[in-house]
Amino acid sequence: MPPAEVVTPQLLRQWALPEVDDGGDKNARGTVLVAGGSASTPGALLLTGLAALRTGAGKLQMVTVEATSVALAVSVPEAGVTGVGEDPLGEAAADEVVARSERATAVVLGPGLMDKDGALALLRAVLPRLEDTPVVLDGLALTALAGQPDLLSGVAAVLTPNSGELAALLDGQELEGLEAAAEVARRYGAVVSSPGWVAAPDDRCWRVEAGGIGLGTSGSGDVLAGLVGGVLARGASPEQAAAWGQYLHSAAGDQLTARIGRVGFLARELLDEVPTVLGTLRR
Repeated sequence: MPPAEVVTPQLLRQWALPEVDDGGDKNARGTVLVAGGSASTPGALLLTGLAALRTGAGKLQMVTVEATSVALAVSVPEAGVTGVGEDPLGEAAADEVVARSERATAVVLGPGLMDKDGALALLRAVLPRLEDTPVVLDGLALTALAGQPDLLSGVAAVLTPNSGELAALLDGQELEGLEAAAEVARRYGAVVSSPGWVAAPDDRCWRVEAGGIGLGTSGSGDVLAGLVGGVLARGASPEQAAAWGQYLHSAAGDQLTARIGRVGFLARELLDEVPTVLGTLRR
């Protein structure tokens, strides 16, 4: 494995995102589809969806359970929200997710899912039908994926596991840090964005040194998944989206740390910091 390259502002400026044309419209900046949530966790989708928009993605679509769809639509008026009449979200939602994905440039599956069987049914029904649309898997979608790398065959995917989800994907193999991320990337044929590290299936890897303990807070992972999905929607490659998304997440945390303190800031507060960080990374 080659040494990990440190993700710095200079590296990202050289690895620039597709430029936003002043004469373009929202369609030119991509559409993100986020599917997940449950009756008890509508906020996860809210954080993920808004994070995607904060990266500059042009449009947001969300698919969630019927019980929370109206409240979510009111809370995120920038999004088109579709409710599916079952909780947990599972195979019954697949047709709606696939139909929406045909107009999306990136899909995020998993934020806020609370039922592993439902998550697995959703993955089995949706992933083979995504065709050329890249996907971010987060939350319980990762736990459901564990031990089933064939589900990602032919899919351009980014996995965003926390430490517990990373351990599940390793299926008992005791690895940590970069070794853990790289092994999951090879095993599942996907780019992995785990805390502090990004690993690609071809053994390329990156280290993100920004960020701190304050990012270990409820909802922070939902924000990360949305940042990666938003950058994907703008036309980035999976590994580029993972590196950019994790840096944006970590640098936003650093800005809040400087202003509020090491701990105590909220995941929702990361959202307002992202456009500022993006602005510092323009060439």
